[in-house]
Amino acid sequence: MSSGPGEITRLLAEMRLGNRDAEARLISLIYGELRRIAARYMRNERADHSLQPTALVHEAYLRLRKVNAIDWQSRSHFFAVSAHTMRQILVDHARAKNAGRRGVEWNQVDFEVGELAAASEPTVNIVALDEVLTRLEAFDQRQAKVVEMRFFGGLSEDEIGAELGISERTVKRDWRIAKAWLYQELSQGARTMSPLY
Repeated sequence: MSSGPGEITRLLAEMRLGNRDAEARLISLIYGELRRIAARYMRNERADHSLQPTALVHEAYLRLRKVNAIDWQSRSHFFAVSAHTMRQILVDHARAKNAGRRGVEWNQVDFEVGELAAASEPTVNIVALDEVLTRLEAFDQRQAKVVEMRFFGGLSEDEIGAELGISERTVKRDWRIAKAWLYQELSQGARTMSPLY
């Protein structure tokens, strides 16, 4: 059986039509990549986080499976939506866990001027990052999508370009501008907020 990007797109279409065999084959093809995306997210979380990558993959898959209305365009479209779903699960989890705690033990991610990356000393709240990304989306949806697909989904610049219908050069420019804007917004927010930990 072929396992290329075309095969994943074909199986997604068949699954949408109710083909159970296609769903079983699809899971074997996508599970590793979904697990990698989940591990990337969880690398940014506290060591004692109650969700583990496997649970995050399963929750995301269950949510995606319930949405039959999605007309999957490609492999990268599927993984971009999967990354967004995992982001929402983690943000929802953080909000629920921290309700009533007044910021104690917030989920954290590291954010530096030149790079968005995981670090051993977390500095930015994942809920705050989600809120800032939502604000970015309000005035530049494409830049917000580039950040989400690159940082959270781990998609390459050419995959992002193909998904959004833009050049790799435009992806790089959007990534650079969005990182600078996010850093500024998160830095301003950190100065006006009480310590999170």
